[in-house]
Amino acid sequence: MSAQNSAGIQTLLDAERDAQKIVQKAREYRTKRVKDARSEAQKEIDDYKNGKDDEFKKFETEHSSGNKKAEEDAHKETDAKVKEIDDIGKKSGSKVVEQLISAVTNVKPEPLR
Repeated sequence: MSAQNSAGIQTLLDAERDAQKIVQKAREYRTKRVKDARSEAQKEIDDYKNGKDDEFKKFETEHSSGNKKAEEDAHKETDAKVKEIDDIGKKSGSKVVEQLISAVTNVKPEPLR
């Protein structure tokens, strides 16, 4: 009986080793799948982020061009007004200076009431 018990025990030990090998392979497979899933998820995140960055750049380009146009229009309008003021100053500048000098030099005091 002892040989039979010994053979039975040896069979159980062999079965346990086989089971441990199967469990180890399953753990390795699970670890590999987790790493692969993380890599795939990171790739998807990067692709999504790059897509959104491209969308934002396109949106920014479309909307900032309107600001540039408005800025150019404002510069043109400002330049035109400055030129107009300069022209008026050249035309009547000497007359205004004469009136100011006259007002300062020809004082006519009046009593307050």
